[in-house]
Amino acid sequence: MRHDYSSKLTCGIFDHLDDDGGDIARQYADRLALAEACDHLGFYAYHLAEHHCTPHGRGPSPNLFLSSVAQRTRRLRIGPLVMLLVLSHPLRAFEEICMLDQLSGGRLELGIGRGSLPIELGYFEIGVDDAPGRYAEASDILIEAMKGGRLSYQGDHFELNGVPLTLGPHQRPHPPIWITANQPETAGWAAANGANIACVGPCSSVRRITDAFRAYRGHSTDADHQAPFLGLLRMVVIGNSDTHAYSLAAPAYEQWLQSFKYLYDLNAVPTPPNLPLTFDAAVESELCVAGTAASVRQTLLSHVEAAGANYLLCQLAFGNLQLDASLYTAKAIHDEIMDRLG
Repeated sequence: MRHDYSSKLTCGIFDHLDDDGGDIARQYADRLALAEACDHLGFYAYHLAEHHCTPHGRGPSPNLFLSSVAQRTRRLRIGPLVMLLVLSHPLRAFEEICMLDQLSGGRLELGIGRGSLPIELGYFEIGVDDAPGRYAEASDILIEAMKGGRLSYQGDHFELNGVPLTLGPHQRPHPPIWITANQPETAGWAAANGANIACVGPCSSVRRITDAFRAYRGHSTDADHQAPFLGLLRMVVIGNSDTHAYSLAAPAYEQWLQSFKYLYDLNAVPTPPNLPLTFDAAVESELCVAGTAASVRQTLLSHVEAAGANYLLCQLAFGNLQLDASLYTAKAIHDEIMDRLG
């Protein structure tokens, strides 16, 4: 079910599955436990990033991990945010998507994109000049494949001739589409195609994107009353005091930051200019929110209103945060935001 712009705030989970400094198998088990708890608490969806050859992402195959999440949950929707379409043939991507949507009983939220760091694509011999064209063609093929039948396509990067499509998604005509948006122009494409958007950044920057989305939807002749989600990402840590929350969040952010910077440092590439290089800078730039349940509630609701968002993407697990800390934050968000607004 989709929500219009005036409906109550919806909360979901975002995860990089970045290196927590411990055993990988144990981290996977912890994340599955967290997803299961979020399912019981009524969070809308669990979104997982895709990264390669970096500790910034221990889930290079999001669909593989999400198939496990699907078996541990009943209502929680799942999806990659985003699936890097340039790294696989679009026909294979389509078949994986169909499998995951069927395995989950129609709970897939499909994020698609071409990736934010060319270094990762380069390890797969995808050049920076080829990526935009490959992504554009792959996304076109993917949407066309959702219609079923036989698939034909002629492009610069892909050629398909009467391919029989024997699989289909559970949801019709296709699972909800998500893209990450960091420019108003991207929001216009999303609005035109009925896609959901996920944004990260200061509220003022995100507001320009959500305003552009609404402006396009307002002028679109085929816009329906069920508007897509406009998502705002925040890293969230809640403790029994501000001091306690900061003592957990600060070292966790520092470890997350080192994972984020890994490929940049390895390849002597400057990090993005808007990347907060300290925890205090992350709080100041509105990326991180930490404190008591009451203070975090007030801050998050203020951010959502200022950004013009209707979907809060909570990053509850990052860096070296322990499972019990993430579970505490999830429960507090449920009690202080979801229950009180619901």
